[in-house]
Amino acid sequence: MASATGTLPAAAPVAPAPGTLPEAVPAAVPTAVTLIASDLDRTLIYSAAALGLTMPDAEAPRLLCVEVYQRKPLSYLTETAAALLAALPPHAVFVPTTTRTREQYRRIRLPGPDARYAICANGGHILVDGVSDPRWQRTVAARLADECATLDEVRAHLLAAADPAWLLKERVAEDLFAYLVVERALLPEGWVRELAEWADGRGWTVSLQGRKIYAVPKPLTKSAAMREVARRTGADRVLAAGDSLLDADLLLAADRAWRPGHGELAETGWSAGHVDLLEEKGVRAGEEILRRFSSSVHPNPA
Repeated sequence: MASATGTLPAAAPVAPAPGTLPEAVPAAVPTAVTLIASDLDRTLIYSAAALGLTMPDAEAPRLLCVEVYQRKPLSYLTETAAALLAALPPHAVFVPTTTRTREQYRRIRLPGPDARYAICANGGHILVDGVSDPRWQRTVAARLADECATLDEVRAHLLAAADPAWLLKERVAEDLFAYLVVERALLPEGWVRELAEWADGRGWTVSLQGRKIYAVPKPLTKSAAMREVARRTGADRVLAAGDSLLDADLLLAADRAWRPGHGELAETGWSAGHVDLLEEKGVRAGEEILRRFSSSVHPNPA
């Protein structure tokens, strides 16, 4: 990643002319910026069904609810994980990086200060102080128009190929990609593989996560959005974590990354040289990932 450096000013700053923006004052000491781009669901936060609490009840970790949906608690992390997240060094830029839509992301209340940047819709939106950046939206729209089949074509195929016997819901996210909610036990063997082969020739990728089958344009990636945030923040190093096929490009683009012991990547044996494969599963994996983030942030020279 590009290095963020500063130099000593040669002279006292000059006041800007009326009606002009002041120039940035160079930093007296270089500041090393570490960007932490982490998937959320089943990486840092977990639904009740995904917690993976295999220990005796009396030994289960204390949990903090970080998401409520329809007036019911939905997502959790351990209290230890919450403390680790809130205590990340101030020169580490934490960027939630999710396939969730903006509306779904805004339901989450993570510990610590609000993230200045967030990546939603699998890279389709970069939020800056909660607002989607219009320049990035235009960049994404141009790439999708040039490089892959339309959402309408893919959605029509999904609906035609799905069986009402196991299809529970069909949704379009942010007018960027589509997904099905299915009865996993009734899903025919090989159906997802056949769908992935069909989609691949049209510039799309398919991912099965729990009860959801995602169809996402290949140019729509978390890594592309992460690189843009790294450019804007001057980050010289990127740490990342994720559990699904849609996180693979993010992990590959990072300087160092972690994969939990559960999820789509673990089930397929996916690995890379700079990606640590954790043994922990469920909410304990989220806690360990945050522990690794904390210990891997470079000290601030200042």
